[in-house]
Amino acid sequence: MKKRKKIALVAHDNRKPDLIEWVKYNRDILLKHKLVCTGTTGKLVEEVLINDKIIESHELSIKKLKSGPLGGDQQLGALIADGKIDILIFFWDPMSSQPHDVDVKALLRICVLYNVPTAMNRSTADFLISSHLFKGEYQPIVKNYQEYINRSIQ
Repeated sequence: MKKRKKIALVAHDNRKPDLIEWVKYNRDILLKHKLVCTGTTGKLVEEVLINDKIIESHELSIKKLKSGPLGGDQQLGALIADGKIDILIFFWDPMSSQPHDVDVKALLRICVLYNVPTAMNRSTADFLISSHLFKGEYQPIVKNYQEYINRSIQ
């Protein structure tokens, strides 16, 4: 990971207000990094950063994917598998079933597989971005799956 991180921001509908509040609180930190968001979350993050007149729209580095239920979670998983995401902040709603629960589970599995720091709530997100490891370059250790790839199939 370089000093400028690629941070994915995701939130289920009932948790979007919490994530937006967290983004406002941490905007100075987040603006130094590249952001990737799923659908509506990306629109809300962009609006709050631009509407607060913190920055001009051309200075904001944010990539918006599809909405989670429409494939955004899978797009994000692909970016993680390709090494294009450094950190995932995912405010998920544990009290509501989601139509794309299997996609969310797959996304979290990919984060574990590729050793991507993942925050599922505000406290963990706060700890993650306030860590001294967040502020500089960091090389996560990713398990070598070559033995699995080269296994013999009978």
